[in-house]
Amino acid sequence: MTVNEHGQPVGPPLGVWSAPPFPPGAALVGRTVRLEVLDPQSHGPGLWEALRDAPASTWTYMSFGPFHDYDEFEGALQGILAPADWIPYAAIVDDTPLGFASYLRIEPHAGSIEIGSITWSPPMQKTTASTEALFLMLDHVFDLGYRRCEWKCDDLNGPSRATALRLGFTYEGTFRKATHYKGRNRDTAWYSMVDDEWPDVRRSFHDWLSEANFDEKGRQMRSLREMMAR
Repeated sequence: MTVNEHGQPVGPPLGVWSAPPFPPGAALVGRTVRLEVLDPQSHGPGLWEALRDAPASTWTYMSFGPFHDYDEFEGALQGILAPADWIPYAAIVDDTPLGFASYLRIEPHAGSIEIGSITWSPPMQKTTASTEALFLMLDHVFDLGYRRCEWKCDDLNGPSRATALRLGFTYEGTFRKATHYKGRNRDTAWYSMVDDEWPDVRRSFHDWLSEANFDEKGRQMRSLREMMAR
């Protein structure tokens, strides 16, 4: 524990840390997926084809959707491009856009960033590509020098909560009546991962994503949870 000259406990010194840059918006490339900064003109039609027949439940915990037509869908894509502290990415698999995810609430001065607004089409859900896409975003965050990455979701969104834990995030608590959307209340569950934890988590991801961990049909030999548990 660090104590100041008044005998009070204080946080440890930052040392040589300095504020990281705002993410440059470069493409993030993995073995099974490529992330490109979202461009509604080039990615929008493909995303619409991938998502237009998705179950209505896909949009339950999103602030937008379901959509009646492409114009309405494109308007939502334009909306997530609007905030100055967001960077949305399109997830490209075999040259086809199959979903999108974003950096949100980017705060370089605090070294904090959030990953959210994640929407995977049915062909991308529960695939290696969906996990690798989030790994690429996490790896980029900590490589830039961010201290903290956040994950937030509706407290009732069980799949999102399970994904956060599977990826190595730590539950921090639930903010009651944090916001509202679609005419209903949202209590928000908060999760985080910090830079001290990333080297071990990254090794688990690296081992899981290795081609040696998948058989000829692309089925995993060992789960990411098993890798993390080591």
